[in-house]
Amino acid sequence: MINFPDLDDPTLSTAGHQALNQVVPFPDLSTAGRQLALQLQSHRGGDNVIVLAVVLGGVPVAQGVANYLNAPLDLIIIRRLMAPQGPGSQLCALSVGGSTIIEGGLVPATIPSTPVEHFINDAIAELKAREQQCRRRRPSIDLAGKTVIVVDCGMRSGSTMLASIRAVRTLKPARIIAAAPVTSFGGQAAVIGEVDELVCLARPRPFGHVGLWYKNFTRPGDDRVGEFVHSDAT
Repeated sequence: MINFPDLDDPTLSTAGHQALNQVVPFPDLSTAGRQLALQLQSHRGGDNVIVLAVVLGGVPVAQGVANYLNAPLDLIIIRRLMAPQGPGSQLCALSVGGSTIIEGGLVPATIPSTPVEHFINDAIAELKAREQQCRRRRPSIDLAGKTVIVVDCGMRSGSTMLASIRAVRTLKPARIIAAAPVTSFGGQAAVIGEVDELVCLARPRPFGHVGLWYKNFTRPGDDRVGEFVHSDAT
């Protein structure tokens, strides 16, 4: 596993290495979700709270959150498309609770004629097929006026969470909360200004890779994700 330096700590100071040793990895994703849920208890039992899991690693984490909050759980599925201006300009297509959001004004062509149009059409088709497998053909959910908690297993650069947040915002929720058990300082800085609330449990430095902060980083495959999703609180 590649240990990337934290984005805001390129020198990897001695203090940073001490911080690395002070943060204990979570046993697994489900345990991290149950711990994260305790920091969101002010939203427990709310009628207008919906939890969205970023597929795949965010699903077991979000299940623990949704169960504790007694809130519906659904999915965010991301298909990265292109980076028109290089690194940091990535455009994505997302399935957010069954609604398809495409960034950058990209629209599938009715009759594709260029390589880019064929690529985009194929990518959207792949996203829809994956959505059907993961969500098991459930109807789309309405996020308008709701408090939406977007949950992932961790944030390194924050790009995945940012794409999720921006897609959710197009569906007119009342509030957006980003939640992850572990984040880098760079990931936190990238996301905090885009949400109403950011909840995380650990900010180790240096950060490395999200998987370093779990003793067992096993994630469910697409064929099992539907087992986690529930449209009504349990």
